[in-house]
Amino acid sequence: MTILIFAGGSGTRLWPLSRESSPKQFEVLKDNKSTLQMAVERIEEFGFKHIYISTNNRYVNMVCGQVPEVPRANIFGEPARRDLAAAVGLSLMRLKQQGISGTIAMLWADHFMRHPDRFRDALTKAENLIQENPHRFVFLGEQPRFANHNLGWIRLGERIDGELYAFKEWKYRPELLRCQEMFESGEWMWNPGYFVFDIDFVLGLYRKYQPKMYMALEDIVSGVSDIHTAYEHLEAISFDNAIVEHVYGDQAIVLKVDLGWSDPGTLYALKEALVSDEQKNFEKGHVIDLESKDCFILNEDDHRLVATIGLKGMMVVNTKDALLVCHKDDVPRVKELLKKIEGEGKGKYL
Repeated sequence: MTILIFAGGSGTRLWPLSRESSPKQFEVLKDNKSTLQMAVERIEEFGFKHIYISTNNRYVNMVCGQVPEVPRANIFGEPARRDLAAAVGLSLMRLKQQGISGTIAMLWADHFMRHPDRFRDALTKAENLIQENPHRFVFLGEQPRFANHNLGWIRLGERIDGELYAFKEWKYRPELLRCQEMFESGEWMWNPGYFVFDIDFVLGLYRKYQPKMYMALEDIVSGVSDIHTAYEHLEAISFDNAIVEHVYGDQAIVLKVDLGWSDPGTLYALKEALVSDEQKNFEKGHVIDLESKDCFILNEDDHRLVATIGLKGMMVVNTKDALLVCHKDDVPRVKELLKKIEGEGKGKYL
């Protein structure tokens, strides 16, 4: 099995902790490791030579520095951000160019997981399922812990065997009331975005449903087109919309898992992932607190003390050039704040 990890996101919702110049997947937050390092460590038993990482060109050196065990030839740089359909297609064609065939596991570099042993077992089961029938996707469906309306969800169909289910449908970011109903039904799983498939099957889907992108990527990989010019002109469309939504019925199967998975896409989600007790704080760096609860307090400036008193549900992030203070309920507005920062000519802080 070939494992393809995507590590090219900018993580702007975690500003100022995550920047364009140093996104969240490279930030050391837990056990002196970044989430990229954790992602590689979880699957290292499959062999470093079988691990490939796709990232933006500007982050290639960071990837090499953080996971030197992965061969340099296995790290793919993308010249521009054109959403995931283009990134996945380019990576798959590069793998084919290197002579890779068979099962691909598509993973992410910015997640937390409490049960990596279960994850490895699930990947092995998924590989066996693809070897039995290479003309289908295997989705990993995470056992939901609460009605999280900021995630995608997968609905289970008929049970096939053990923790294996037919795929019925999915829903991305449902309304909170609908999300609560889905959670209580027991029929829906969180969608962590982990796909296992045969490389030729998915490239065939590109050829069928995204023919223009497929031909453009072929020209890029073969050297007919200049990658920097041609890649920027590819359609910016998600992998789900471009490819996965065309997979139905017996072309999809769901493996139900309980990985203790979380996607720290916002500062408060990151706090929840790092601290099991909701009322406790996450504190890192030169921080002194007095009687605060449910806070995320991080200080990256060794020459400045961050002192807090009696805060509740506050996010406090102090870096060498920016300080953010906001309530956990306002965390979704960080992107709005970044637009204002850029609009006022302060783009150097992004």
